[in-house]
Amino acid sequence: MLVIYYDKGLMRMNALLDLAGKKGVVLGIANEQSIAYGCARVFHDAGAELALTYASTKAEPYVRPLAERLKAPIIMPCDVRDAEQMTALFEAVQEKWGKLDFLLHAIAFAPKADLQGRVTDCSKDGFLEAMDISCHSFIRLAKLAEPLMKNGGSLLTMTYIGSVEVVKNYGLMGPVKAALESSTRYLAAELGEKNIRVNAISPGAISTRAGSGIADFDGLLKSTAIKMPLRRMIDLEDIGNMAAFLVSDLSKNITGGVHMVDGGYEIID
Repeated sequence: MLVIYYDKGLMRMNALLDLAGKKGVVLGIANEQSIAYGCARVFHDAGAELALTYASTKAEPYVRPLAERLKAPIIMPCDVRDAEQMTALFEAVQEKWGKLDFLLHAIAFAPKADLQGRVTDCSKDGFLEAMDISCHSFIRLAKLAEPLMKNGGSLLTMTYIGSVEVVKNYGLMGPVKAALESSTRYLAAELGEKNIRVNAISPGAISTRAGSGIADFDGLLKSTAIKMPLRRMIDLEDIGNMAAFLVSDLSKNITGGVHMVDGGYEIID
């Protein structure tokens, strides 16, 4: 639970970020340095109860200890390419909790050959696979989450500034993240009448296993640090804090947005 106080003369704000009683699903944890895990840790510390997933049996030994550390009552496989696994996850949520308050989608993938080559040269199969896993999976998850968000809820995904400007070596993921951001807006418009909010978080460059697939990623990290007005790199807690805010009641009127957590990187040419 996080309490923020602000005093100025007779003005006083007491904003309470409390996720106690909220139930959430987090997809995308691969290891302790995953953005999804950083968010899950903040959700847990703020009082939320979590269902956590791993993408494969190979990933399970890395994810399960982290899930147990966060006392997750639901720990399940969920390869978003597998419709049966996705359905089973939401059936488990229904059986355990009977509702869902929030969901975090922190999943992105593109075949290495397509990711590290020119967009001009990307294969049809590679493009479709990247779009399916990184974008359309969020839409499928939203559809499954909708009936469980009986009293409203919050859907979150992760994007990057390469969606709106050309970032060297980001390649194919740029168009894919642009589609993800557009999907976020359309989902927000369609689900708003059910009090389901949909938002994307756009972190600055951060060292993760997924990021390491980008060619010369160390160079991107260095150039980001130089360009950022705050002259400091973001960390997992920064992203987690924004995610916790966006699934909390404090953000009840915020939907359809792309929220930057990048030390001001996006404002500098």
